[in-house]
Amino acid sequence: MTSSRKTSSSRTSSRVTAIFTALALVALLTGCKERKDPGFQGWVEADMIFVSPDESGRVTKLNVREGDEVKPGMHIYSVDDELQKADLNQNNATLANAQQTYDRAASLSKTGSGTQANLDSAVSALRVAEARLNTSQTRLARRNGFAPVAGTVQQIYFREGEMVPAQRPVLSIMPPGNMKLRFFVPETQLPKLAIGDEVKVTCDNCAADLTAKIYFIATTAEYTPPVIYSLDERNKLVYLIQARPNKPANLRVGQPISVFLNAPIPVADKR
Repeated sequence: MTSSRKTSSSRTSSRVTAIFTALALVALLTGCKERKDPGFQGWVEADMIFVSPDESGRVTKLNVREGDEVKPGMHIYSVDDELQKADLNQNNATLANAQQTYDRAASLSKTGSGTQANLDSAVSALRVAEARLNTSQTRLARRNGFAPVAGTVQQIYFREGEMVPAQRPVLSIMPPGNMKLRFFVPETQLPKLAIGDEVKVTCDNCAADLTAKIYFIATTAEYTPPVIYSLDERNKLVYLIQARPNKPANLRVGQPISVFLNAPIPVADKR
């Protein structure tokens, strides 16, 4: 009888110990979850500026390398221009002939020996020749590529000696103002956001005072569940948010980030 009571008491004690252990574990996990808020996960992207020739050709000169800083109007590459020069010479000759024809028709018209129809035809031919010459000059000038904006050369797609197809970029430039952060928030958090809101941004080995300003909030879900929503399916809805960082120079394209809403922004230590 005594042995039975001891066994029952031991089992009860074990159950109580197990219950307290489970409660402590739940409390510990809850505390860790509260202390380590992961925020909303996202990454860094940028809207690149692609610089390309109007016509195909071989790259003859490349004045920049990846990572170089460029300014607007800076000469960055050249493409072979033999065909464009030949076309320009031909149109120069055509213009010279058209000018002679016009001069002759105008002279005959003044003396009454020529007809108005001949003069009109000569004027038309002269204008066409001038337009073709202007086109040839423009085509020749565009064999040289110039930086349209200030920024950093992000990637070079064709190097000296390589053939670049028409309207294919030789290189890409990343202006600092074109860097952006992309992250997703669940449907339940969407009412807390508005255009112009400032959010805190963190990343590995980044400064503590990084922030970004929201400029885009998607109006439709990124992943669309069935038409009839259950409560569980609504919880799976996420919306794309885009924001401009306050210090784009401190970030890199493709870098993973965490975003926190309405979080206090720490003041950088000035010591």
